[in-house]
Amino acid sequence: MHERLVYGKVVPDAYKAVLGLETYVQKSGLERRFVHLVKLRASQINGCAYCVDMHSKEARHDGLSEQWINLLCVWQESPVYDARERALLAWTEAVTLLADTGAPDEDYAALREHFSDEDIVKLTVAIATINVWNRLAVGFRSQHPVDKTAPAA
Repeated sequence: MHERLVYGKVVPDAYKAVLGLETYVQKSGLERRFVHLVKLRASQINGCAYCVDMHSKEARHDGLSEQWINLLCVWQESPVYDARERALLAWTEAVTLLADTGAPDEDYAALREHFSDEDIVKLTVAIATINVWNRLAVGFRSQHPVDKTAPAA
């Protein structure tokens, strides 16, 4: 796989516009674990290796456990996630796969049990924002850095 182009260099104003959304999400007051959850799960769904690599490292840096990070792709099968996280994961999937799901009423109702209207809007903007990043990174084949690995024992 080869990078197609570096979109931020080709149209810097477009990159800055998306970065503006990202800045909003970062300063929105949302709990960091919820931002990580949204970014990682949407990136997994969208097959964005660049973003999965970046956001799993960020989640780890912010103190989320290896188990929490590693089991996110199979969250429905794991007791690691609490009720708030589960409601947000379902909403993240519904909004990310909008053409298939139509954002079901039951997913929205579950979200409302755990989050205020204000937080729901902020979380949905976070979901939309990572989906924009994913589409840019996957569409233009952005390459994640490859970490140096220790030799196998």
